[in-house]
Amino acid sequence: MKRNPVAYVISVMLAALIAAGILASVEPIVPAGAPQAVFLLCALACVAELMSVVLSSSLSGSVAFIPYLAAVLISPNWVALAGVTAVRLLFERRREAAKAWFNVSAHALTFAVTALFYRATGGKPLLGLHGVTLLEATKQVGLQSLLAFYFSFAVNWLLVSRFISMASNQPMVRVVRESQRSTVGVDFLAAPVVFIFAWVYVSFGAIAAACVWVPILGLRQIQKANVALERTNQELLELMVKSIEARDPYTSGHSRRVHHYSVAIARALGLPGKAIERIGQAALLHDVGKIHEKYAPILRNPNRLTPDEWLVMKEHPVDGAVLISTVSGLRDLMAPVRSHHENWDGTGYPDGIAGETIPLESRVIMFADTIDAMTSERPYRPSLGSEQVRAEIVRARGRQFDPELTDRILAANVWSVLFPDKNAAKLASAQGLRLERADRKTAPA
Repeated sequence: MKRNPVAYVISVMLAALIAAGILASVEPIVPAGAPQAVFLLCALACVAELMSVVLSSSLSGSVAFIPYLAAVLISPNWVALAGVTAVRLLFERRREAAKAWFNVSAHALTFAVTALFYRATGGKPLLGLHGVTLLEATKQVGLQSLLAFYFSFAVNWLLVSRFISMASNQPMVRVVRESQRSTVGVDFLAAPVVFIFAWVYVSFGAIAAACVWVPILGLRQIQKANVALERTNQELLELMVKSIEARDPYTSGHSRRVHHYSVAIARALGLPGKAIERIGQAALLHDVGKIHEKYAPILRNPNRLTPDEWLVMKEHPVDGAVLISTVSGLRDLMAPVRSHHENWDGTGYPDGIAGETIPLESRVIMFADTIDAMTSERPYRPSLGSEQVRAEIVRARGRQFDPELTDRILAANVWSVLFPDKNAAKLASAQGLRLERADRKTAPA
């Protein structure tokens, strides 16, 4: 059940007010030049906010954090906090009330505690270092600035991810991973950029800072184009999957379930993030070849395959690879899709390759595909329970499945991810059924 985040929003608002009060008490008198600096930096932040990048259905991002944090470094007091909060409030007016109040409060809390952290670690207002060289400024407050940068990111990700997790009922780890995937590397490398940008303003004035800001926005636009391309590829994947499922009502949702199992297996095996993403994409598209018209009458027929129909169905991995080859952003998935029906002992299709010559992605999808086939209801047999699935996988170890992967998947820590307790109790009436692949039917004996 979705949790109500209202209490969380209220607590963030109260925390922001307390942090702002503490910051105001630390330096109630504003230094000369601080309001002008904050005003300019907030104006540059407005430009960046207008060019924000949509990271996911729940998040967007921009390089506005650079002038925001620069304002905190230049003038770590209530004036900087008021400026960055005002900008955030300006761009939140069109959101629904709960999200708007949370975003403004989280924004204010982030920069209030960042200013306090910067001061607590020995950071000095850069506005007081006018005429100091970049090297000397780095020696004096470089470390404190770097720590403040990463501290602000940690606070912000924690606050925002918690809110999205509560509102969407998703694990926080998943929310963080999704939101950071496209930009975290670039953003974290921006730490020295923030410091240099603040130093340029203090040393050379507003015009110089604005000139530096232009190429930064240009780089962000390049990143925005990359994010848009990634999103387009994901939407294309979804379109292909829906088209496949429309062909075969008996296996509707099959590609998504295979994706779920494949990603769960890949994560449990400790594979790196890029490999997990690649396996997930290949899993979604593993049956894309079935979109071809020649498969339509076979997929609509609920009976078992005839020998001739079986020969036709065995062509779908090749057809899928050919179809994927027409999309430049997906061509690296051709081999995993083509080989997802290859058996470890070389008896699979379409190429009869064996062992480690089968792509790792295909070997993982083989497990996911088989598990979904055996745990799904079919017109001609009931689904199997977890223990029966386990027994069938053990029986096919070294023949259909990679033996090393089999042992790792059958380990308790991995198996419990694939079959949580609520599913482990599922009973099946059929015993000794032959191991099946995710094709809806099997060849006649």
